[in-house]
Amino acid sequence: MAGKADATTSGMDAVKFAVSIGILGASVLAFYVFADQPLLYRVLGLVGAVVVAALISLTTARGRTFSGFMQDARTEVRKMVWPTRMETLQTTVVVLVVVIILALFLWLVDRGLSTLIQFVI
Repeated sequence: MAGKADATTSGMDAVKFAVSIGILGASVLAFYVFADQPLLYRVLGLVGAVVVAALISLTTARGRTFSGFMQDARTEVRKMVWPTRMETLQTTVVVLVVVIILALFLWLVDRGLSTLIQFVI
Protein backbone atom coordinates (compact mmCIF):
# COMPACT_ATOMS: atom_id res chain seq x y z
CA MET A 1 0.00 0.00 0.00
CA ALA A 2 2.80 2.42 0.86
CA GLY A 3 4.58 1.54 -2.36
CA LYS A 4 1.47 2.43 -4.29
CA ALA A 5 1.29 5.86 -2.68
CA ASP A 6 4.98 6.49 -3.39
CA ALA A 7 4.55 5.46 -7.01
CA THR A 8 1.77 7.99 -7.57
CA THR A 9 3.76 10.97 -6.26
CA SER A 10 5.54 12.91 -8.94
CA GLY A 11 8.92 14.54 -8.94
CA MET A 12 7.17 17.89 -8.83
CA ASP A 13 5.69 16.98 -5.45
CA ALA A 14 9.20 16.44 -4.09
CA VAL A 15 10.26 19.81 -5.49
CA LYS A 16 7.24 21.49 -3.88
CA PHE A 17 8.06 19.90 -0.51
CA ALA A 18 11.68 20.99 -0.85
CA VAL A 19 10.58 24.54 -1.66
CA SER A 20 8.22 24.64 1.32
CA ILE A 21 10.97 23.32 3.64
CA GLY A 22 13.33 25.92 2.17
CA ILE A 23 10.81 28.69 2.83
CA LEU A 24 10.41 27.52 6.42
CA GLY A 25 14.16 27.36 6.96
CA ALA A 26 14.74 30.76 5.38
CA SER A 27 11.98 32.31 7.47
CA VAL A 28 13.43 30.97 10.71
CA LEU A 29 16.88 32.18 9.67
CA ALA A 30 15.47 35.61 8.75
CA PHE A 31 13.70 35.78 12.13
CA TYR A 32 17.06 35.64 13.88
CA VAL A 33 19.08 37.61 11.32
CA PHE A 34 16.73 40.58 11.58
CA ALA A 35 16.80 40.59 15.39
CA ASP A 36 17.14 44.39 15.36
CA GLN A 37 13.69 44.74 13.75
CA PRO A 38 10.53 44.94 15.89
CA LEU A 39 9.31 41.58 17.12
CA LEU A 40 5.85 42.11 15.61
CA TYR A 41 7.24 42.37 12.08
CA ARG A 42 9.46 39.32 12.54
CA VAL A 43 6.59 37.22 13.88
CA LEU A 44 4.25 38.36 11.11
CA GLY A 45 6.90 37.46 8.53
CA LEU A 46 7.39 34.05 10.13
CA VAL A 47 3.65 33.35 10.24
CA GLY A 48 3.27 34.51 6.63
CA ALA A 49 6.08 32.22 5.52
CA VAL A 50 4.52 29.27 7.36
CA VAL A 51 1.20 29.95 5.63
CA VAL A 52 2.87 30.15 2.22
CA ALA A 53 4.82 26.93 2.87
CA ALA A 54 1.62 25.18 4.02
CA LEU A 55 -0.25 26.33 0.91
CA ILE A 56 2.54 25.05 -1.32
CA SER A 57 2.56 21.72 0.54
CA LEU A 58 -1.22 21.38 0.19
CA THR A 59 -0.90 21.40 -3.61
CA THR A 60 0.92 18.05 -3.53
CA ALA A 61 -0.74 14.63 -3.48
CA ARG A 62 0.20 14.05 0.15
CA GLY A 63 -1.01 17.54 1.01
CA ARG A 64 -4.39 16.87 -0.57
CA THR A 65 -4.58 13.57 1.30
CA PHE A 66 -3.77 15.37 4.56
CA SER A 67 -6.37 18.03 3.81
CA GLY A 68 -9.01 15.36 3.18
CA PHE A 69 -8.05 13.64 6.43
CA MET A 70 -8.42 16.90 8.36
CA GLN A 71 -11.85 17.51 6.81
CA ASP A 72 -12.94 13.98 7.76
CA ALA A 73 -11.63 14.48 11.29
CA ARG A 74 -13.54 17.75 11.59
CA THR A 75 -16.71 16.01 10.42
CA GLU A 76 -16.25 13.28 13.04
CA VAL A 77 -15.64 15.83 15.81
CA ARG A 78 -18.88 17.58 14.90
CA LYS A 79 -20.74 14.24 15.26
CA MET A 80 -19.54 13.82 18.84
CA VAL A 81 -21.89 14.47 21.72
CA TRP A 82 -20.07 16.70 24.19
CA PRO A 83 -20.98 16.70 27.89
CA THR A 84 -22.78 19.66 29.37
CA ARG A 85 -21.05 22.00 31.76
CA MET A 86 -22.90 20.45 34.70
CA GLU A 87 -21.86 16.91 33.71
CA THR A 88 -18.26 18.05 33.40
CA LEU A 89 -18.33 19.70 36.82
CA GLN A 90 -19.91 16.66 38.46
CA THR A 91 -17.38 14.31 36.90
CA THR A 92 -14.52 16.56 37.99
CA VAL A 93 -15.80 16.66 41.57
CA VAL A 94 -16.19 12.87 41.65
CA VAL A 95 -12.63 12.40 40.36
CA LEU A 96 -11.22 14.82 42.95
CA VAL A 97 -13.09 13.12 45.80
CA VAL A 98 -11.91 9.66 44.72
CA VAL A 99 -8.31 10.90 44.44
CA ILE A 100 -8.46 12.40 47.94
CA ILE A 101 -9.97 9.22 49.40
CA LEU A 102 -7.33 7.03 47.73
CA ALA A 103 -4.55 9.36 48.89
CA LEU A 104 -5.80 9.15 52.48
CA PHE A 105 -6.12 5.36 52.23
CA LEU A 106 -2.59 4.97 50.88
CA TRP A 107 -1.26 7.32 53.55
CA LEU A 108 -2.95 5.25 56.27
CA VAL A 109 -1.60 1.99 54.81
CA ASP A 110 1.88 3.52 54.64
CA ARG A 111 1.64 4.73 58.24
CA GLY A 112 0.39 1.35 59.40
CA LEU A 113 3.14 -0.56 57.62
CA SER A 114 5.77 1.88 58.90
CA THR A 115 4.52 1.44 62.47
CA LEU A 116 4.48 -2.34 62.05
CA ILE A 117 8.03 -2.39 60.71
CA GLN A 118 9.21 -0.12 63.55
CA PHE A 119 7.57 -2.46 66.03
CA VAL A 120 9.24 -5.53 64.48
CA ILE A 121 12.65 -3.84 64.35
